[in-house]
Amino acid sequence: LNEKQIEQFLTYYELLVEWNKVMNLTAITEYEEVITKHFLDSVASVKVCDYSKPMKILDLGTGAGFPGIPLKIAFPEIVLLDSLNKRVKFLNTVIETLGLTGIRAIHGRAEDYARHADYREQFDLCVSRAVANLSTLSEYCLPYVKTGGHFIPYKSGRIQEELTEAKTAIKILGGSLEKTEKFQLADTDMERSFVVIRKIQPTGKKFPRKAGLPSKEPIK
Repeated sequence: LNEKQIEQFLTYYELLVEWNKVMNLTAITEYEEVITKHFLDSVASVKVCDYSKPMKILDLGTGAGFPGIPLKIAFPEIVLLDSLNKRVKFLNTVIETLGLTGIRAIHGRAEDYARHADYREQFDLCVSRAVANLSTLSEYCLPYVKTGGHFIPYKSGRIQEELTEAKTAIKILGGSLEKTEKFQLADTDMERSFVVIRKIQPTGKKFPRKAGLPSKEPIK
């Protein structure tokens, strides 16, 4: 990282802590923990993804901007999607304060934006650190990925059972499991898995199903 990028990360940390006093963005606020468990964790997907080439990226369920904003500071063009408007206001403040370009935050539900021609199957990569089982997350994310692109969720180290349960959903949604990369986040006890799913065919028009269904009734 160059000096400007380091400065942007530090400013992001300060904004995160300041806004966290009035809204629930994160339970992790200690400086060292934010650096490792939010910033380092967010950019750790370099282990499985080549960010040196131009890519259009969607961070779905971005929350306080993870992993999208750390990835943007370090790399490419990103859209951040979150269902809570006050979080999007925070993200827009971060983007403006850090002087970031080629990134925007939008407010809405994953199920709704996936129906828009401007978003459906328009992204080279969709990432998500959102808390949801892999079947549900695949239904939210794969409709946004163009054929030949990838969906890479950030999951915990213990992923095997979830993977087994999600195999049918991934296939139905047009995806194919390429590999799973497991590792321990540096200087922490956090076990991480990146599940690399390649989009091999378009997602059927009926997916994602209407709001709430993907989480209540995951594809099996």
